[in-house]
Amino acid sequence: MRHAAVFPILLAALLLGVWEWAVRHWQVPPYVLPAPSAIARAFADNFTSLMAALFSTLTVTLEAFAAACVLGVATAILFAQSRLLERTLYPYAVILQVTPVVAIAPLILIWVGFERINLALVIVATIVAFFPILAGATLGLKSADFNLIDLARLYGATRAQILWRIRLPTALPYLLSGMKTAGGLALIGAVVAEFVAGSGTATGLAWRIVESGNRLEIPTLFAALALLAFSGVLIFASLSLLEWALLRRWHESVISRPS
Repeated sequence: MRHAAVFPILLAALLLGVWEWAVRHWQVPPYVLPAPSAIARAFADNFTSLMAALFSTLTVTLEAFAAACVLGVATAILFAQSRLLERTLYPYAVILQVTPVVAIAPLILIWVGFERINLALVIVATIVAFFPILAGATLGLKSADFNLIDLARLYGATRAQILWRIRLPTALPYLLSGMKTAGGLALIGAVVAEFVAGSGTATGLAWRIVESGNRLEIPTLFAALALLAFSGVLIFASLSLLEWALLRRWHESVISRPS
């Protein structure tokens, strides 16, 4: 099992090899489906511009993810302290989640103003990433052992002490699970916002994809897509590593079973 990570790499190499062979064998035009070698050449030729676009997209993604974490955890704490507040506001959080972001992104861009385009992009991506963190943190805070809470109250613990000592540690696995989902959603939200922003304003990978498609530079388009996919995997892997580091000593979800 120690070498389980090798198998996905071998599968990827096999798929890329089959892809390369199929494109060459059937002589598929590059504007329909470029070979992996053509995508690699396009990546090398456009390395500087693609890296700049990736930096722009990741900056928006990370800022939105951080904002979603702060807002989601703070709102979940308020919900845990007041059942009335949760019943009043939670439905609106659900409405915000199920509303297609492509429908509200143009409004946000208009309200914020195109002169502050980065702020508008962060707001859109934050909206997309907010709900998984709120849902996970709320469920975790409500999952604390009531007997343990009653015992703490019996010994005179304050609500703040119960929150810090009992509810938050219980909520941590749920919160980290929501964060792994929200990390990918923040990237999706940033890309969608860049698509909506359009020509002349967006500088991220989404606009590079649109620009490459309009120019029929399909290998470059695929290179940008590969960067987005790699970024999503890297975000998920980083958050999985954070989850392992925080839970590995005490939570059953990451404790290795004895062989």
